[in-house]
Amino acid sequence: MWCVPKITPEFEARMMDVLSVYERDYDPEHPVVCLDEKNHQLLSVPRGEKPPMPGKVQRVDYEYKRHGTVNHFVAVEPKAGVRHIRVTKRRTKEDFAFFIRFLVMRAYKSAQKLSIVLDNLNTHTEKAILESLGEDEGRKVLERIEWHFLPTHASWLNMAEIEISILSRQVLVKHVAKIEMLKREVRAYQGRRNIAEAKIHWGFTQEHAQDVFGLHKN
Repeated sequence: MWCVPKITPEFEARMMDVLSVYERDYDPEHPVVCLDEKNHQLLSVPRGEKPPMPGKVQRVDYEYKRHGTVNHFVAVEPKAGVRHIRVTKRRTKEDFAFFIRFLVMRAYKSAQKLSIVLDNLNTHTEKAILESLGEDEGRKVLERIEWHFLPTHASWLNMAEIEISILSRQVLVKHVAKIEMLKREVRAYQGRRNIAEAKIHWGFTQEHAQDVFGLHKN
């Protein structure tokens, strides 16, 4: 894989840790959730667009007007076919902490523990959660989380990237100028995918990683 940097001991350890989590049997008491974020521009088309008609594709003028940016927090539970997406105006440590609290205390309130796979963004820290939620509430959230951080430059190992790719093709490709409208579009997408229990089938295993990268087999 040309995009992979040098396989250091740290890279190997983190990669194998994430892959071992992916290979666990499904356990609703200890679900595995992949989390990632995506920045997105709010855009309008001042000169308008024409919807698709029989025999004609949709026509959109090349000119567009920017209306700022938003952030998408995307959490997907691949083996259950469940995803939770939140559109926020910013991507601060507070936004991250509030989304984590939502996952732990609401979306997965009946789970004993939540394994979260995520990258190493500077807001993805326990300190950010404690500072944003306060010591008492922050500790309650953290004690129910098992963190699994990706290796550096290895976003391809995060199954949330697959969900974001689908979201981008089905929703974010549209020109939407207002965050309220975008939230409605995203909620509709989330609802459709969850009702269908659309799962992500991951095929890259620890054994594959050992073969591809010539790693020592235990």
